[in-house]
Amino acid sequence: MPNDSFDEADLTQDGFLGGALKVWQPRRGYRAAMDPVLLAATVPAMSGQSVLELGCGVGVASLCLGHRVPGLRQSGVELQPAYADLARRNAAENGIALEVILADLARLPAGLRARSFDHVIANPPYFAPADGTAAIDSGREAAQREATPLALWIDTGLRRLGPTGVLTVIQSADRLGEILTAIGTRGAITILPVAARTGRDAGRVIVQARKGSRARLRLMAPLVLHEGMEHAGDRDSHRPQMAAILRHGAAFQL
Repeated sequence: MPNDSFDEADLTQDGFLGGALKVWQPRRGYRAAMDPVLLAATVPAMSGQSVLELGCGVGVASLCLGHRVPGLRQSGVELQPAYADLARRNAAENGIALEVILADLARLPAGLRARSFDHVIANPPYFAPADGTAAIDSGREAAQREATPLALWIDTGLRRLGPTGVLTVIQSADRLGEILTAIGTRGAITILPVAARTGRDAGRVIVQARKGSRARLRLMAPLVLHEGMEHAGDRDSHRPQMAAILRHGAAFQL
């Protein structure tokens, strides 16, 4: 079953964006890393706009976005009560407004279904139900292994957008076909492959869909995370562009 609460001893407080954000996370549950930071960096939101995050976890993506773009009206949907509570706490302690709604995205409350947003963002679970071995921690398992089909995440996001709204999703590269099928003809698509190093296959993709646009599909050059062809010790090898995103919350325009 999903976690209902965490004891203080079960938590760590971790720095994001070079320590500009301090985020409480479970010590042994699902722990946010680079992906929500990358997701936030690619959202073309402007002050005054509304943003909905599906599956917000402890709130890292929304907080990174809110730090970069003050004045957003942000909401997040989270299934697990303990993670929703941490998202609220993290937002309050970092001084970023974030409405966190405890709900299953497959059965959103009527009030939320009646609203539309300028942006919807999501970092859905990467693993399909039959992939690999289940995590011991129930919170990690719920965050990483798909229970709600990926196509439903995409459909829910598109339905919550206004007429020209933008959906931004980060996902494992091997599931790109599912994302494209789910979007279909409902929006103009931009794809950003994300590769660890030059010459490596992309492990992640960031897919953006502008609802109602008829522009042609755009496949961007890969975003490469690290300098060099292979890992060389424990030194920080992030490319300058990636360092600016991870340490300073810089934007990356798709």
